[in-house]
Amino acid sequence: MSASFPFQVTAAPEPVAPEYQFVIFADVGGLEDYYALFQHFGFGGTAASWAEHLETIVEEHQPALLEEIEFGEGGQTLVVYASGPVAVDEFLACVLPYFGTLPALRKYLSQADPDDFFA
Repeated sequence: MSASFPFQVTAAPEPVAPEYQFVIFADVGGLEDYYALFQHFGFGGTAASWAEHLETIVEEHQPALLEEIEFGEGGQTLVVYASGPVAVDEFLACVLPYFGTLPALRKYLSQADPDDFFA
């Protein structure tokens, strides 16, 4: 398991807008334990659901970071575009305490209100 689990980071492919050098992604469709935990607490568990929760976490703890990242669509894959390595590091430092392990995610989701989220 990598230090960034459940996220992976790669250089952005050429067609991505030039302001985004990196892509952070998570194969949400392949993380069945995470999906089950989202469902248990009344959340969707889809990539859109992950994006909504992650954006909320970033907005609460590091709002300036939202200027350096952009959430994209990827079907069963969560996709976050980042402006550079500092934005990647800040994003991971901000969200891994909540999404890095199942116990951490359980604690976070148990305190979140499903009525505050669409996905």
